[in-house]
Amino acid sequence: MSFPLRILVAKRNAATAAQLAELGQRLFHETYVNQNTAEDMAAYEAANFGPEKQLSELQDPHTIFLLAQMEQEVVGYAKLKLHSSLGLDPDKTPEERLEIERLYVSEDWIGTGLGAALMRRALEEARQQGCRAVVLGVWEKNTRALEFYRRFGFRQIGQHLFTIGTDEQTDFILRKGLH
Repeated sequence: MSFPLRILVAKRNAATAAQLAELGQRLFHETYVNQNTAEDMAAYEAANFGPEKQLSELQDPHTIFLLAQMEQEVVGYAKLKLHSSLGLDPDKTPEERLEIERLYVSEDWIGTGLGAALMRRALEEARQQGCRAVVLGVWEKNTRALEFYRRFGFRQIGQHLFTIGTDEQTDFILRKGLH
């Protein structure tokens, strides 16, 4: 990328929470509005992108938000969760792993390499945290995201239900080992 991209760890404060609430809701909406009902989208967004919810997530010591900034504008972000048990049997102890709970880029920046830069930074964070693997869930119908993750070496290890409003959808669980 030839433009001035900065990827920063988000500050754990109310101002950042308000910014993440707006950004997260907007990018989630951009990504999924055409595949879900307005009622299901509104219910999911209300439950997951309010400023209080974002502040709670920011203050969780096992959660890291990465903000992708272009010339002072945040145009993408990743939400990372340490010690994830995603994809593990309930009776197993989680290995040292990081889950990418969210990775979103504004529509205007899709295809520019910004998502790849954000993914590389997330993988770097996993290595810095001593993680042996990175996991994530992705909607089975999100073919663009599935291809993106496969290019980074993620492989399917399972699936689980993901509910948007009243609609239960299938997410594939993907994993990438780190060396």
